[in-house]
Amino acid sequence: MAPAHKGKKISKKNLLKFTIDCTIPVDDHVLDPASFEKFLHDRIKVDGKTGVLGDAVRITREKTKLQVVAVPPFSKRYLKYLTKKYLKKQQLRDYLHVIASDKNTYELRYFNIHDAGNDADEDDE
Repeated sequence: MAPAHKGKKISKKNLLKFTIDCTIPVDDHVLDPASFEKFLHDRIKVDGKTGVLGDAVRITREKTKLQVVAVPPFSKRYLKYLTKKYLKKQQLRDYLHVIASDKNTYELRYFNIHDAGNDADEDDE
């Protein structure tokens, strides 16, 4: 009989990978990806506790993109909630919103208010 392994073995199949693309606001020097990464690290809850990610969640940053690799249960919606909370804290929620551009990707974009202004001008004519 083979000895039993005490540690949990995590297969790559079960990992969830989510990406947050901050390219547009970072290029405009509106958002700092390092502070956003720290915010996520401090706020993501694992087993009801914040700041104790352990092996369950890993956050990496590649220039303007953040990648969160987590063990289930971890929801994409929770990541969106934390992103919106960060934008509110930085007073950017009035200008930026979070869009799901892919199954595992969120993107931060500016609100498209330019088109709304053009529609009002067309109604006057």
